[in-house]
Amino acid sequence: MERFFRLKEHGTNIRTEIMAGLTTFMTMAYILAVNPIVLTPAGFDWGAVFLATALSAGIFTIAMGLFVNFPVALAPGMGLNAYFAATVISSQATGKPISIAMGLTAVFISGIIFIILTVTQIRQMLITAVPDSLKHAITVGIGLFIAIIGLKGSGIMTIAVSSFSDIKQGAYTDVSGSETVIHLGSLHNGTVALTVVALFIIGIMMVLRIPGAILWGILLTTAIAIVIGQVNISEKLSGQTWVPDFSKMNLFHFDFPGVLEVGLVTVILTFTFVELFDTFGTLVGTANRAGYMKDPVEGKKRIGKAMFVDAIGVSGGAMLGTSTVTAFVESSSGIAQGGRTGLTSVTTGICFLLAVFLSPLVALVPPAATNAALIIVGVLMMQSIKEIDFTDMVYAIPSFLTLALMPFTYNIANGISFGIVSYVVLASVGNLSGKNKEKYQIHWLMWILAVLVVGRYVFMGGE
Repeated sequence: MERFFRLKEHGTNIRTEIMAGLTTFMTMAYILAVNPIVLTPAGFDWGAVFLATALSAGIFTIAMGLFVNFPVALAPGMGLNAYFAATVISSQATGKPISIAMGLTAVFISGIIFIILTVTQIRQMLITAVPDSLKHAITVGIGLFIAIIGLKGSGIMTIAVSSFSDIKQGAYTDVSGSETVIHLGSLHNGTVALTVVALFIIGIMMVLRIPGAILWGILLTTAIAIVIGQVNISEKLSGQTWVPDFSKMNLFHFDFPGVLEVGLVTVILTFTFVELFDTFGTLVGTANRAGYMKDPVEGKKRIGKAMFVDAIGVSGGAMLGTSTVTAFVESSSGIAQGGRTGLTSVTTGICFLLAVFLSPLVALVPPAATNAALIIVGVLMMQSIKEIDFTDMVYAIPSFLTLALMPFTYNIANGISFGIVSYVVLASVGNLSGKNKEKYQIHWLMWILAVLVVGRYVFMGGE
């Protein structure tokens, strides 16, 4: 291991790397409980999603360690899994029936596009094309999107509707005629009350800087739910088995003709576009923390290899039956513990593979715990808002439209689309009327993206 991972060269040792890998696992293991709950409303089998989550995280995190020697872990990403379940499979994206197979096919194709963009270096070019403020706004918008899913799923937030069919879908209140659309749920509701408790538990642990605060918060909330009777152990464990049942997994569950028929081109591009910036920010940030960017040439080369593994993980995750697999920013917790090489990732990946035998325990986790985790993840993603220049309207307006329209229209693509078009228009005007001509750089790729977006709304409608 010393020779393979070059431990001494990176100023670390086996014990430090293993402890760092365990820390990363504890920090991001919440995805094992959250991802199944996010995807099951879309028709997925809970056990199938759990296994796909554990296997994809394990396999591709180990690949990152072995082939890139990089202390970064991968797993199905928050935000894109929510978009996948709430927008794509629910048919909001196209207005046409979309099966699970079609959705997974869209993710798989986006992964292939990712691989091509990475190999041809276009991926790096796209990163340069989009202004930094817009990149950060995308992160913030996804954070708000995730938070709303948690708030709505827990019942803390209810939405006013007049259709009984909508009410049956859950987390809605029939308050037709009310002047407001969004309401505070009843705090007398057990799930709502437990979610609030979970938020405080996780929040306090994060203030105390306890490693794995989200996971420990989920576990403690689960224990409370069992004690107060919200979770019936015998009922939850009924039918569960400690031996993984791979027969229900959506392995290679694709429908390419169906994708062409319903027109998921926009969805595929959305997966690609959002993952593009999300991964870039994570990889660059973790590389800086690990000290790889001290040598810019070596740092960029390693990030390029990491991007390739990440791209393969997208399609690989779809083959296993889950939404987009991506690099996790929680990997920084392991780096903070001293992780510097791929041995950290290999340790984390092995933990995820061993987790396939723990599905009965994960099944005990109540929705209150996972919804609280979603809200906290939204908080973490909001941190990027400080990087947006709100003093310059050329950046402020597109950034605001991006981060506001994602949650308020319940569609990530809408936010990105309005952000791109508004920036191109406002930057063009700013360059024409401003004292400093050509102050706002508009990359030629932004013009192409803007034209594609306008064409989408003109010819495909507002959805």
